Amino acid sequence: MKIEHILGYVLIAAGLTVIFFVVLQSYNIFTGKALPPGIFKFQNSSPSPSPSPTGKTPTSPEDIQKQVETMIGEKIKEIIPMDIISKIFNLISWSILAGILIFAGTQVAGLGIKLVKE
Repeated sequence: MKIEHILGYVLIAAGLTVIFFVVLQSYNIFTGKALPPGIFKFQNSSPSPSPSPTGKTPTSPEDIQKQVETMIGEKIKEIIPMDIISKIFNLISWSILAGILIFAGTQVAGLGIKLVKE
Protein backbone atom coordinates (compact mmCIF):
# COMPACT_ATOMS: atom_id res chain seq x y z
CA MET A 1 0.00 0.00 0.00
CA LYS A 2 1.23 3.41 -0.84
CA ILE A 3 1.44 6.22 1.66
CA GLU A 4 -1.16 8.08 -0.44
CA HIS A 5 -3.71 5.32 0.14
CA ILE A 6 -3.08 5.32 3.87
CA LEU A 7 -3.36 9.10 4.01
CA GLY A 8 -6.54 8.89 1.93
CA TYR A 9 -8.15 6.47 4.36
CA VAL A 10 -7.09 8.65 7.29
CA LEU A 11 -8.67 11.70 5.63
CA ILE A 12 -11.87 9.78 4.91
CA ALA A 13 -12.05 8.66 8.54
CA ALA A 14 -11.35 12.20 9.79
CA GLY A 15 -14.00 13.73 7.55
CA LEU A 16 -16.62 11.17 8.52
CA THR A 17 -15.75 11.61 12.20
CA VAL A 18 -16.29 15.36 11.99
CA ILE A 19 -19.60 14.88 10.19
CA PHE A 20 -20.77 12.24 12.68
CA PHE A 21 -19.82 14.38 15.68
CA VAL A 22 -21.62 17.45 14.32
CA VAL A 23 -24.77 15.50 13.46
CA LEU A 24 -24.79 13.83 16.88
CA GLN A 25 -24.26 17.15 18.68
CA SER A 26 -26.98 18.81 16.59
CA TYR A 27 -29.37 16.00 17.45
CA ASN A 28 -28.61 16.42 21.15
CA ILE A 29 -29.06 20.19 20.96
CA PHE A 30 -32.34 20.12 19.08
CA THR A 31 -33.83 17.39 21.29
CA GLY A 32 -32.91 19.33 24.43
CA LYS A 33 -30.30 16.93 25.78
CA ALA A 34 -27.52 19.51 25.38
CA LEU A 35 -27.37 23.28 25.27
CA PRO A 36 -26.13 25.18 22.23
CA PRO A 37 -22.96 27.22 22.63
CA GLY A 38 -23.81 30.40 24.53
CA ILE A 39 -22.64 33.01 22.07
CA PHE A 40 -25.48 35.48 22.60
CA LYS A 41 -26.55 36.51 26.09
CA PHE A 42 -29.04 39.30 26.61
CA GLN A 43 -29.80 40.83 29.98
CA ASN A 44 -33.41 40.58 31.02
CA SER A 45 -33.97 44.11 32.26
CA SER A 46 -37.06 44.89 34.24
CA PRO A 47 -38.78 47.96 32.87
CA SER A 48 -39.31 50.72 35.36
CA PRO A 49 -42.29 52.93 34.83
CA SER A 50 -41.14 56.41 33.99
CA PRO A 51 -43.50 59.01 35.32
CA SER A 52 -43.84 62.28 33.53
CA PRO A 53 -41.26 64.86 34.60
CA THR A 54 -43.75 67.07 36.40
CA GLY A 55 -45.88 64.28 37.84
CA LYS A 56 -48.96 65.22 35.85
CA THR A 57 -50.35 63.90 32.62
CA PRO A 58 -48.29 64.81 29.55
CA THR A 59 -49.77 67.46 27.32
CA SER A 60 -47.10 68.17 24.75
CA PRO A 61 -46.78 65.87 21.72
CA GLU A 62 -43.16 65.05 22.64
CA ASP A 63 -44.16 63.87 26.13
CA ILE A 64 -46.99 61.79 24.73
CA GLN A 65 -44.66 60.22 22.16
CA LYS A 66 -42.08 59.33 24.84
CA GLN A 67 -44.76 57.77 27.01
CA VAL A 68 -46.15 55.74 24.09
CA GLU A 69 -42.62 54.54 23.18
CA THR A 70 -41.97 53.34 26.73
CA MET A 71 -45.34 51.59 26.88
CA ILE A 72 -44.73 49.83 23.56
CA GLY A 73 -41.22 48.79 24.68
CA GLU A 74 -42.61 47.32 27.90
CA LYS A 75 -45.30 45.37 26.04
CA ILE A 76 -42.78 43.97 23.54
CA LYS A 77 -40.59 42.78 26.43
CA GLU A 78 -43.63 41.05 27.93
CA ILE A 79 -44.53 39.34 24.65
CA ILE A 80 -41.01 38.19 23.68
CA PRO A 81 -38.68 37.69 26.67
CA MET A 82 -35.00 38.39 26.07
CA ASP A 83 -33.94 34.87 27.07
CA ILE A 84 -36.06 33.41 24.26
CA ILE A 85 -34.38 35.73 21.76
CA SER A 86 -30.93 34.69 22.96
CA LYS A 87 -31.89 31.00 22.67
CA ILE A 88 -33.08 31.54 19.10
CA PHE A 89 -29.87 33.39 18.16
CA ASN A 90 -27.76 30.64 19.77
CA LEU A 91 -29.61 27.94 17.81
CA ILE A 92 -29.18 29.88 14.58
CA SER A 93 -25.47 30.37 15.23
CA TRP A 94 -25.06 26.66 16.01
CA SER A 95 -26.88 25.75 12.80
CA ILE A 96 -24.54 27.95 10.77
CA LEU A 97 -21.47 26.52 12.53
CA ALA A 98 -22.73 22.96 12.05
CA GLY A 99 -23.27 23.60 8.35
CA ILE A 100 -19.72 24.91 7.99
CA LEU A 101 -18.28 21.93 9.88
CA ILE A 102 -20.28 19.42 7.83
CA PHE A 103 -19.08 21.12 4.65
CA ALA A 104 -15.48 20.96 5.91
CA GLY A 105 -15.83 17.27 6.80
CA THR A 106 -17.22 16.58 3.34
CA GLN A 107 -14.29 18.34 1.70
CA VAL A 108 -11.74 16.45 3.82
CA ALA A 109 -13.41 13.11 3.05
CA GLY A 110 -13.52 14.08 -0.64
CA LEU A 111 -9.76 14.66 -0.62
CA GLY A 112 -9.32 11.25 0.97
CA ILE A 113 -11.43 9.62 -1.73
CA LYS A 114 -9.32 11.26 -4.43
CA LEU A 115 -6.13 9.98 -2.80
CA VAL A 116 -7.50 6.44 -2.52
CA LYS A 117 -8.60 6.39 -6.18
CA GLU A 118 -5.12 7.27 -7.45
